[in-house]
Amino acid sequence: MTVPSLPAAEVPADAALLDVREADEWNAGHAPGARHLPMSELTVRIGEVPADDPLYVVCRSGGRSARVVQYLVAQGRPAVNVGGGMQQWAAGGRPLVAEGGGAPEII
Repeated sequence: MTVPSLPAAEVPADAALLDVREADEWNAGHAPGARHLPMSELTVRIGEVPADDPLYVVCRSGGRSARVVQYLVAQGRPAVNVGGGMQQWAAGGRPLVAEGGGAPEII
C-alpha cells in the first residue's frame, strides 16, 4: 500500500495537523494549532482522531506518521503523511511552539 505523503514544506499553512509523537517530544516543540495523539495510544483513542479531510499526520522524521497514515487510510479516513516530519518542518522555518513557553526544539 502506498502511503499518501507530502513534504513538510508543502503542507498548507491552515492544514489540520495530528502530531503522533510522545508527550516529551510534543512538549519540547510542535506546530501551533496541531493536535496531539501519541501513536502508542492511537488504537484506544481512535475516536479522538480529527475528522478533517485531509488530516496531515506528523512525527519526528516521518516513520511513525507513515504507519499511522497507513492505519487511518485502511480505516477509510483521509490522511496524509508529513514527509520528513517535524525535523523538516523546523528546518524549513515553519512555526514552532513549546509547552510552558520555553524555546521550542525538536527532540
